Amino acid sequence: MARGGFPGMGMGGNMQQLARQAQKLQQAMTKMQEELDAREYEVTSGGGMVTAKVNGKKELLELTIKPEAVDPDDVEMLQDLVMAAVNEALRTATETSEAEMSKLTGGMNLGGLF
Repeated sequence: MARGGFPGMGMGGNMQQLARQAQKLQQAMTKMQEELDAREYEVTSGGGMVTAKVNGKKELLELTIKPEAVDPDDVEMLQDLVMAAVNEALRTATETSEAEMSKLTGGMNLGGLF
């Protein structure tokens, strides 16, 4: 290993180049996160009886329940449909964000590095 550094890396210019590349990656990741946060995901459950819309920030934006889904004798079914729609919408938002970020980072998990 080269003294005071990593093998194959001279200290001066290579470190500056690495820093510039890291800065570019950070800027691209910030832009991508802003775009992902603005996206909306809409999912239905119960054959369209309940629709949930979330954004990339994983905030519930809209919840639509068709009147025929409301059965006073079966409130638990409605609760299940609502939870299924919201959870699937959130799962879709999370998976899409992770997939898009992975494309940007080449599959590397940079967890908290930037």
